[in-house]
Amino acid sequence: MSDVLNPPPEPSPPRRAKGEPRFPGGPAADPAGSHHERRIRSFQPRRSRVTTGQADALERLWPHWGLDIDGQRVLDLPALFDGLPVVLEIGFGMGEATAQMAAADPATGILASDVHTPGQGNLLRLAEQNGLSNIRVANGDAIILLREMIEPDALTGLRVYFPDPWPKSRHHKRRLIQPEFLDLAAARLAPGAVLHCATDWVPYAEQMLEVLTAHPCFENTEPDGGYAPRPGFRPLTRFEGQGLDKGHAVHDLLFRRNDRPSDHR
Repeated sequence: MSDVLNPPPEPSPPRRAKGEPRFPGGPAADPAGSHHERRIRSFQPRRSRVTTGQADALERLWPHWGLDIDGQRVLDLPALFDGLPVVLEIGFGMGEATAQMAAADPATGILASDVHTPGQGNLLRLAEQNGLSNIRVANGDAIILLREMIEPDALTGLRVYFPDPWPKSRHHKRRLIQPEFLDLAAARLAPGAVLHCATDWVPYAEQMLEVLTAHPCFENTEPDGGYAPRPGFRPLTRFEGQGLDKGHAVHDLLFRRNDRPSDHR
């Protein structure tokens, strides 16, 4: 499986002419535009080169499997995923792990959100190559996606793997896993759904454990109230493997949405 999902690198596409759209019919540069307030973001867009294969996938497959997070509509997830239960993954990198999870569990739809254009193209390419019809790729701010475009109790899971740890103290306010984010996540997760976080940054893992344990809408799936072992369904990514080789400790946290009503809908 890993050899199939990790083909050799491809050449970059030719440069486009001035004024020519980067990917006609593909992901928008700023899908939400000025429709929503500017706030402190937990991510920073990365500008890296898109290969020919990724560009081809974006141009051909985006109209079918991609969507822009514009905040202007509420998604019909059952229609989008042909009735499958849907898990939201926030931040998928180059998409190899997402594709592996989709292949291993075709009965679950994965709504994969990111702002990294090469990764979006790579995940679409992997989905096509491996016949994965249970993946949709969302482009833009996941907070707007959760708040404006997903109905209450609509998700059967939420995955946040290796988010930016923002290690400097003055940047901690940019970290995604905060009480306000958990309020929103709790409102969109169905009772019993699991929020699964993973990080290789120990101080961030400690913060995650603290805020999740304190939140009234989540319960730790670990009886001792600590970190969980990596579950079998979460693949070991190249990024994670490199961190482990350097002696980094990786922590998984699995918290279940409880039955208490949420006031943050």
